[in-house]
Amino acid sequence: MAQFQYRAVDPQGKVVEGTIEAGEVPGVVARLHDRGLIPITIASTDGARPRAAGAKLPALPALGRRRVKGRDLLVVTQELYALVSSGLPLDRSLATLAELADNRELKRILGEVLLAVQGGKSLAEALGQHRIFPPLYVNMVRAGEVGGFLEVVLQRLSEYLERGQQLRDEVRAALTYPILLVCAMGVSILVLLIYVLPKFTVMFSEMGRALPLQARVLLAVSEAVRGYWWAGIGAVGLVVGSVRYSLRTPRGRYEWDQWKLRLALVGPLLRKMEVASLARTLGTLLKSGVPMLQALGIVKEVAGNQVIARSLGEVEVGVREGAGVAEPLARTGVFPPLAVQMIAVGEETGKLDELLIRVADHFDREVRVQIQQFTRLLEPVLILVMGLGVGSIVISMLSAIFSVNDLPM
Repeated sequence: MAQFQYRAVDPQGKVVEGTIEAGEVPGVVARLHDRGLIPITIASTDGARPRAAGAKLPALPALGRRRVKGRDLLVVTQELYALVSSGLPLDRSLATLAELADNRELKRILGEVLLAVQGGKSLAEALGQHRIFPPLYVNMVRAGEVGGFLEVVLQRLSEYLERGQQLRDEVRAALTYPILLVCAMGVSILVLLIYVLPKFTVMFSEMGRALPLQARVLLAVSEAVRGYWWAGIGAVGLVVGSVRYSLRTPRGRYEWDQWKLRLALVGPLLRKMEVASLARTLGTLLKSGVPMLQALGIVKEVAGNQVIARSLGEVEVGVREGAGVAEPLARTGVFPPLAVQMIAVGEETGKLDELLIRVADHFDREVRVQIQQFTRLLEPVLILVMGLGVGSIVISMLSAIFSVNDLPM
């Protein structure tokens, strides 16, 4: 038997803490339920990391942070689902979440949602007043409230948000090492150009000898970097500012998104990521009881690529005219043929929502595999480029030293 520390909610909605003796975590959960308590977190007293109880509740993160991130929304949704599915009334569940939140901004938002619900508004109306809850989230909650299956909707939202967060985490993890390599290469070259090469100039100047051509070219680059660094920063700032201004216009954003989809290696990957995200969103909405046209409107609104969003607008028009989903999708030419065929099968069998989720799962797997392949190829290429860049500078300096006796006076 081991000692466990727990954090739970009593029937009055208050958070209680204590210790309990049991063989393992499920035993702790069972004993807490016998006492009428809803477990939130359970941790062994031997210093092990706290484990979520019930419906896999993670601890609310971000002590003192003000900005609410996607991971925070995921945790709140998981927490709310666990509390509601355990039989706690909605208002007490919201009160508990507000009490548990360490993020000040999140605590404020949850408090306002609680007040709105206690004032007679529906949960969807209360959530819709805050920008951290996207239209997808609000409309799914609304459908769950109207249909009487809010608990099921919260579970689907938790799964949807968790899958999206996992994919983002995998992409970040895969790109971390290549980004570090690029930064290391840039710093190394700047150090050589700014600090090392000028010392060679002084040395050769004192000897009264001229530098070889290759060294003189590198020295000119070094002097340009040291003397006109401000111009480089200004040029970069001007380009970034121009791009950001262009992206604020509908035409600029559309052309930018179109250009991204046309990139040789990145374009197909981005297309699959968008298709997976939109298919999962649409499938989740339909499975939660949201009408097709309303679901398409939401998906179009949350689409990250304007080219695909415009294509979804054409699909929406086709659905209004009775053409279904697959046929207008095929006409756009934006979506992969496999996705279109699977959606067509879903329409024919009456299982469109399930097939959309399968489409999302399929392209999620392809995205993961392609990201792994891309990073495996990118790492040696970056190492080679880094070696060539730094090596050429070092070789130039060494050749200048070795040929000092051959330089003209």
